[in-house]
Order: sequence, then structure tokens, then C-alpha cells
Amino acid sequence: MMKSKLIKSAICLSFFLALYSCHRRGESPVEYVDPFIGTGGHGHTFPGATRPFGMVQLSPDTRLTGWDGCSGYHYSDSIVYGFSHTHLSGTGVSDYGDVLLMPFSGNIYFNNGADGKPGYRSNFAKESEVAEPGYYFMELLDDQIGVELTASERVGFHRYTFNKTEDRKVIIDLSHRDEVLDSRLEQIDEFTLTGYRHSKAWAEKQFVFFRIVFDQPIADIIYNDSKQKAALAFDSGRQLKAKVAISAVDEEGAKKNLEAEIQHWDFEKIRNEAGKAWEEQLNKIKVAGGTEKQKTVFYTALYHTMIAPNLYHDIDGRFRGTDLQIHQDTTYTNYTVFSLWDTYRSTHPLYTIIERERTTDFVKTFLRQYLHGGRLPMWELAGNYTGCMIGYHAAPVIADAYAKGITNFDIELALEAMTHSSMQDRLGIDDFRSKGYIPSDVESESVSKTLEYAYDDWTIAEMANRVGKSDLASVYYQHAQNYKNVFDLSTGFMRARNNNRWFYPFEAAEVNFNYTEANSWQYSYYVPQDVETWIEMLGGDKAAEQKLNAIFTADSKTSGRDQADITGLIGQYAHGNEPSHHIPYLYNFVGRPDKTQKYVRQIMDELYDDQPDGLSGNEDCGQMSSWLVMSALGFYPVAPGSEDYIIGSPWFKEAAITLENGNVFRITATANSEKNKYVHGLELNGEDYEKSFIKHNDILKGGVLSFNMEDHPSTTFGVDPSHRPTSKIETNALAIPAIETGDKAFIGSTKIAISSVSKDADIRYAFSPNDQVGNIYTGPFEITESADLYVWSQKGDERSLVAKSQFFKIPKKRIIKLETDYANHYSGGGDNALINFVRGKADFRTGDWQGYEGVDLVATVDLGSLELVNEVKIGFLQDENSWIFMPLEVEFLVSEDGKTFKSAAKVANTISYKEKGVVLKDFGVGINQNARYIKVVAKSRGLCPAGHKGAGGKSWVFADEIVIN
Repeated sequence: MMKSKLIKSAICLSFFLALYSCHRRGESPVEYVDPFIGTGGHGHTFPGATRPFGMVQLSPDTRLTGWDGCSGYHYSDSIVYGFSHTHLSGTGVSDYGDVLLMPFSGNIYFNNGADGKPGYRSNFAKESEVAEPGYYFMELLDDQIGVELTASERVGFHRYTFNKTEDRKVIIDLSHRDEVLDSRLEQIDEFTLTGYRHSKAWAEKQFVFFRIVFDQPIADIIYNDSKQKAALAFDSGRQLKAKVAISAVDEEGAKKNLEAEIQHWDFEKIRNEAGKAWEEQLNKIKVAGGTEKQKTVFYTALYHTMIAPNLYHDIDGRFRGTDLQIHQDTTYTNYTVFSLWDTYRSTHPLYTIIERERTTDFVKTFLRQYLHGGRLPMWELAGNYTGCMIGYHAAPVIADAYAKGITNFDIELALEAMTHSSMQDRLGIDDFRSKGYIPSDVESESVSKTLEYAYDDWTIAEMANRVGKSDLASVYYQHAQNYKNVFDLSTGFMRARNNNRWFYPFEAAEVNFNYTEANSWQYSYYVPQDVETWIEMLGGDKAAEQKLNAIFTADSKTSGRDQADITGLIGQYAHGNEPSHHIPYLYNFVGRPDKTQKYVRQIMDELYDDQPDGLSGNEDCGQMSSWLVMSALGFYPVAPGSEDYIIGSPWFKEAAITLENGNVFRITATANSEKNKYVHGLELNGEDYEKSFIKHNDILKGGVLSFNMEDHPSTTFGVDPSHRPTSKIETNALAIPAIETGDKAFIGSTKIAISSVSKDADIRYAFSPNDQVGNIYTGPFEITESADLYVWSQKGDERSLVAKSQFFKIPKKRIIKLETDYANHYSGGGDNALINFVRGKADFRTGDWQGYEGVDLVATVDLGSLELVNEVKIGFLQDENSWIFMPLEVEFLVSEDGKTFKSAAKVANTISYKEKGVVLKDFGVGINQNARYIKVVAKSRGLCPAGHKGAGGKSWVFADEIVIN
């Protein structure tokens, strides 16, 4: 793609021919990188100029809002607003876009033109765009201006070529995209401006300081009223250059960065240096023997893994910490932008091979963030804890680095920080520790959090074990088995528990708030730390193989809430989002590596392309690409924190990894082809190698891994149990029994059935917390009164944690009839949810609320006999950010016979649909009438109101508990 763009640009830009040379740097990986891959579809990457892991990402801004505008650019756009200096690569939330410059001619407009009014934006020629590592070009059509961009690590370098040489102007906009908290823009001499921008978006307190220098004097400068924008005019000429240095520390830091990195005005020199920097990086892995398309996809993927994390350290060693204060340290390099929920899976493991020195700095950055901000990063951005995503996945990154011999950091501090992360009283972590799982009525995304915390705790156990802290390791190996408490033996799926009963009604393909950006299909395979036990729970190798087959052959249709991240589907396997990424490699653990090879090849061939929409989901700061890089080499890290890489099916006939220790690890697959995708044997350094995994040290020592490839599955390679990878926690923790049946609120009686994954242990139950012996469960039993039920597993003296369930008998014979349907994924616990005497909490995602999409709520309560009703009320929740609004009105009707109803009262809504945050409100009236039947009609808005970001889409009514006195 890049080659054709270069030719087109040379044809269409006659005035630019003197400036732009379409030269190559020889046969190198740089030639195959196409930065436009991922800028279309939902990839969310940007095409602009940056250095490897650089502080500056100088790129065009073509989109101001929306999910597909997270990077500021989308390939389908044809209007550009300017060129800013910070961008995120492939995230699902937008931020950055700091210090925008836009060259123009003609009238001055401080408006950007997004509102349709005259502004400084411009149409651009799509066919003119050129992007290569460290360089970008675009032709602005409105004023016929050629814009070229390149960068050093901390400085963006602009070169503008004007067609109207007598009318050269530049807009500087500090209010672009994010909310500005404070700013300053000041001219300090005829060439130079300085200032800062403090802004709020995903990072709530972002600090950017800058220094802008032009190669020609500023003839005139005009500010807008807020002084957040300035229009600069220059005398006549053809070219204009600008250097923009940034710093998170102060203006002096920006000045020093500029002086240290670009002291001249030779644009081509910086462009060439950027290209050489990328060439050096990309040459760490060289491949041969594939198609041109495969090389383009591979090297662009490798490029994308090297954009973030980003340098966050000034040239003098100063940086802004997670306490948002200034610190100085020249003994390591500080970084930012850690999308750890994504990148711990294969991006950071890739770094342990090709970026070992930088990995040391990443770990040291984590530890500084812990010391300065009080905890390890989860999703850190510009020194801010964003609170985004789940887990404490800095722990596996640290543990993985240590397991692979990267130890040049404070080990005691690291272990302290890791354990501290696991001991928080937030995001359900406290319940995970004390209860052994996270109840869905306490914390949203409870299944995913339980599973990911369990994995993270395993990595802490592994780290503790490696440093000789066996007692600590023992505790965390127990926590690492909490995944058993969300495994439903009867279905083989990971399910939520509410009141210690499995969440119901259950559909594996349903997308609800029990899972993170996924459904039960995509999370039911997430036990990388204890795969062999998971296989045993499923019933052994054959059953586990069938379970793996099922996800790839299931109907791809999902139900429940919309989730844009569930993309790249093969059956219910969703390659477009991270929870699925390890699943194809699990076949190796059941002795079917041929199926790993089949599906890995299918994913590489079908879900990666050399077009702008060539990614099946968000790039996510390198994770989507690192999966391709590792898989194309022929192996993948299923469980970071382990030294094992699981064998797949290499994409190329040859590959060579140049290591920092001077060794070279080569991979050969001489008969490799599209058809010859099955591994029939391996040789490691000339010796037969029968295992379907390799160790990290096998790579570090250098040598040759040779694949023998055929066009049909092998019946021997990786089949024998001794040749398979291992993943097993040796100490066994008993699972907590779960309630299979038993209504939390019941009429008359309810039948209790209990099950447990721990088949070799007794299930015990009691009705008092003081009963430590309990009854041995032998089968279902009934309860007829309200009760607290305590259950546990016991084997000899060994006991699981105890789970408590509460059961409420609905007084008298109260029955509810729902005349409109609630959403299955917002059932509130079933048909009785509105009369179960349990009130919903402020987080609608915890499952206590019953949700109605686009329809009125109509429900009738039968009291069982004629009674004097004094008061009736019903509770509602509003969260306008989630399309949930108060009903327009609630009408209460009464009847003695259930046929003829009369209106007792109507209550109008008084809460504005614009009210921010979560609002809880009871709609109620006193009626003082005899009635047996009470009908409640809550009038829905139907559609989201005009002016709301969801305008025109269906709105929700969320209700819980009809209270009748």
C-alpha cells in the first residue's frame, strides 16, 4: 500500500516534487511497514510520525469525537483539523491531541469548522497521503499546502510548502479535543512561542508544556479571546518549518528537550534519523520466505508493538510521577501509557525477548508509580490512574520479567507492590480475597474479575516462590484457584454467582455486565495458570477438546447488550478483543497441537490484512499486533509468568531474532506454505525436539528451531502427555459449593439444590454461622421460611471458604404478573425481582435491577386477597450516560377482581434527563383503597431524547421493588 501511495503523491503534487524524494533505504523491514494499517475499521491507530516508544506522536487529526476517533484519525475521513503532537495507538477511549498546528492561507477563523461554519479545517487529498515510519505527508486541498511531519523522541518537526507564497499563516490551538483546565500561549521572541496546556479527558489531570520555534520570523500574531488559540502570519516564501518540543515537567524542560534533540533546520536529516531508528528496531526480527502481503502485515505489526509505552522523561532526567509532582532520576528511563489489561498477554512477553533493557525500565517505572501514587498501574496515562479495565496486570509483567532473567530492579519492593495491588478494597478485590469469588450483586464484571485476579495472584505466587518466600507463595497459590468458584460443572461455563446461586437465566452467548467486554464463551477458557486442572474439571482431554471445538464452531450471534469490542469472530472466539487470544493454543494441552496450528493459521490469514481495516479489533497499544508477531514466529506465551512458549504454526520459512546478548535465534520451516501448515516435528539446534513448547532460555541462548511442515495433521507430534506443555497448581484448593436452584424470594417454599466442582469432598450446609459441623448434603431439600444458608466443601480437616445465601419468604400469597418483557441480561434475578424485598444498589450493572428497553413497564401484583392498601411505590434508577432514564410518569391502578382496573394516581417525573451521574428515585402515592390487584404502568421515553448522545436510539427504564403497604 505504501508504495502505491508514494507514486500517487509524486504524480499529483507537481509543486512538491522538488522537496519529496521517493527514495528507498535499501531492502529493509522499514519498506514493508504501512502505518495506514489499523487506521480504518475499528483499529484506532494513527499514521503520523513518531520514534520507537517516543514521547511525540505527530499526526493529523481528522476526527474529533466518537469511538472510531480515539486516535484522532480515521482512514475514511477527508477533512483535517490540524496536526497535534500526542496520540494514542489503538485504544478504546480517546485522549491526547495536544498542541495542534494548522497551516492555512486566507481569512483567519479561530473556529475549527466542525460545526459547519467557516473554520480553519481543510479538505485533503486522500491519494496524496504518505506514511512511513517516522514520516508523514498530506496535501491540504483548500489552500494547496503540502504538510510534512517527522519527529525526534521529544520534538515534532513540521515542514509546510505553500502554493500561495504571499499568504502564509499558521493556527495554534490549545483547546483542541480535550477539556482545557488551564493554558498559556506566549510569544517570547520573533521566532518562538512557549506555554502549557493542562487538560482533562481520560487522564483527568494532564500536563503538557511546549516550546514552538519557527525558522522564519513571525510577522504578526492574533490571539482569540481566551488566548488558547493564536493565528500567526509570516512574510512571503515557499516553505515554513516549525519545531515543537513537549514536556510533562515545565516549559524549561521543553526548551531543553528541543535544544538537545534538534539544533538545526535540516528536516531531511531528522527524517532519515527517524527512519534509521525504526530500521534498527525492526531489524531485531527479520523474516523471509513469505508473501509480500505477509511481510507487510508482519512488519507493520512489529512497528505497532514499538509505538507505546511512551517515553515520559525529559532529557535532564526529570519526569512527572503518579503523584503528579516532579521527580528526577537519570539511572533509568521513565515511561507512560500502560494498557496492561491488553499488553500483559503477549506484548510484554515479546519485550522480554527483544526489549530486555527497556523491560527493566518498564518495571522500574511501575515501581516508581507505586511509590509516588500508592499503587501499581492498571491503565496509566500521563501519570494518571485512569481506573480503566480490570485486574492488577502490572504483577504478571513483573513476574514474567523476573522468570525470564530480567532482575535488575528492587525485588523486595516489586513483591511488596504486587501484594499491595492484591490487597485493595476496591473493584471487588476484597470480596475475592474474603469470599473466594466476587458476587455479581456486589460488583459488576464479577466473573472476569474473579478469573483475572486469580491469574494475577498466581503470578505473585510464582514470583514469591522464585525468591524463596514459600509461605507467601502458598497463600497466593490458594487465591489463584478461586477460578473454581465461578466454574459451573453442569454447563462447563464460567458463570456469575448472586446470593451464591448461579446467575440465571443463563445464555453463554449473552453479553452482560458479568463479563468484561465479552460473554461467558470468551471467558470460560481463562485459566492459563492451571490449565490441566481445568481440563480435569471438564472431564479430561477428550471433553476439553470438545469444549475447545465448541467455541470455534458455535453460532457467532451474540445476545444481550451491544459490545463493539466483540469482533473478529470465528464461532464465539473473538480475536478482536483480548480475552480470547490464548484460546487456540490450549489444544496443545490436550494433545491436539494440529488444531492449534489450524486455527492459528486461520486467524493470521483471515483476521489480519494489509489494508487500513486490516485489524479485526482495536490495536490496544500493541497487543493485537504482538499476537501476530509471536504467532507468525511459531510460538505464543499462554501464561506470562511461566517460561514456556506454546508451539503454533509459523508464517514464514525463515526468521531470525537478534538478541541484546549478541545471540541470534533462528527459526526455519523450509517446506512452509499456505497448505503446509501442520507441524510434523521439530529440531532444536540439530537435535530432535518432541515437545510442543519451548523455554525462554532456549531462545536467549540462540540457535536454530527447525519446523518440519506438512499439509496434513501429524498423529504423533505433541500427542504424548510427556511432550505437552504443563500448567498446573500442585496444591489443591477446595471449591465453594454453589446453589443450583433456590429462589432468593419465594412463595410458600423453595427447593435448594447444591453442587460443587470438588467431587472428592463433602458438601456441607448449616443454617447458623456458629454451626461448624453442619449437615452432609445428599440431595435437594426444601425450606419454607426465611433463612440464612451456609455452605462449604470439606475433605477431612480441609475446608473451603463458607458462602452465605439469604432466602426471603414473600409474605402472604403475593404474585406478580409482568405484561411487558424485561431484557434477559437485566432480569434482576427473574420474574419475582420486583417483589423480592431486595432493593437495587446504585450500580445498575450488579444485576438487581430489571431493565426494559424501549417499552413501558407494565406489572400487576396479586395480593392474594382483598386488603386495605395505604401506600404503593416503585423504585427507579437513572444513568443518562448508559441510556437509562426515569419513566415519564408512573400510573398506579387498583382492582378487586383483576379485570376491571381504575386509576388510583399518576406520578409525573421531576428528574431531568440531563441529570448527570446515577439517580435513584421512588415514585409513590398514598391511596387508602381496598384492592387485591395493584397494576403499575411506568411510561418509557421510548427513544433517547434529542440532544442526548444516544438520540434516536432506544432508551431504558430500570426498576426495582414494588413496595405495597
